[in-house]
Amino acid sequence: MPLQVVVGAGPTGVATATLLAERGDQVRLVSRSGTSSPVQGVEAVAADATDSKQVAELARGAQTLFNCAMPRYDSWPQLFPPINNALLSAAAEVGSDYVLVGNAYGYPPATGPITESMPLAPTTRKGRVRAQMWEEALGAHQAGRVRVTELRSSDYVGAGAISIFTLTAAPQILQGETATIPMELDVAHTWTTTDDVARALVAITENDISWGRAWHTPAVAPLSVRELSARFATVAGVEGYGLVSMSLEMLEEIGRSDSIVAELVEMSYLHRRPFVLDSTETEAVFGIRPGDFDESLRAMADQLSTVVAS
Repeated sequence: MPLQVVVGAGPTGVATATLLAERGDQVRLVSRSGTSSPVQGVEAVAADATDSKQVAELARGAQTLFNCAMPRYDSWPQLFPPINNALLSAAAEVGSDYVLVGNAYGYPPATGPITESMPLAPTTRKGRVRAQMWEEALGAHQAGRVRVTELRSSDYVGAGAISIFTLTAAPQILQGETATIPMELDVAHTWTTTDDVARALVAITENDISWGRAWHTPAVAPLSVRELSARFATVAGVEGYGLVSMSLEMLEEIGRSDSIVAELVEMSYLHRRPFVLDSTETEAVFGIRPGDFDESLRAMADQLSTVVAS
């Protein structure tokens, strides 16, 4: 049983650890708290992801080190680079492959579908953080220190997902209320399920073609917020909800007293115009397709319903 080390016990980390354990791998799930693993057969360990020596000890003998960590949204410039550097150094020291869970923030505003061949040209602070992380990982790969790859996704939905939709719209829809979301309601947008991230992460680590470049997580056809909301309401058995687009001015006003909301302002270009992340190449190379999108929405509805009820 090969050892796989997953750093970050958020939704993508847990989903990845689950999939690896189900196929029979030995899995170590590392987080700051090290709380009991939600996955049977997975070892939960507490560690500081910025401590390369500590991570190296936990990753010694590991086939792959997965970076699924997600610091507070308003602390990326301070927290993300040290985590990336520590994990990259640890992987190089122990000889593990390094897989970075990324996103699309490094791409510039686009007028059409974004493919992996589009160069990174970030226009935002958080985009520059993400681009820097990948460039450092790629530099280590090109120097022969460690094999690396990155998987890039769009906004998350599905079990445990935390995204602009799950935070500002989904709970209100479940209660039949009017949801106010800081997005245009009728523009095409790619949505990524947490389960599809896990499946893609496992798939790309099994193929030598993966290393030294980035890939896009397979996703269903783009859906507008209105279309996604209707589909979510249908699988959740909800009728009579409302949907309102929050203006950028209102978002900025709320952000003056909420540091997390304030961070959404600079990324508003992703949510005010069509944003389509093309995963054609990933699907063709690795033979993987998006999973059951409605089932992912149903799992998300069940989880959110429990939270709302409590």
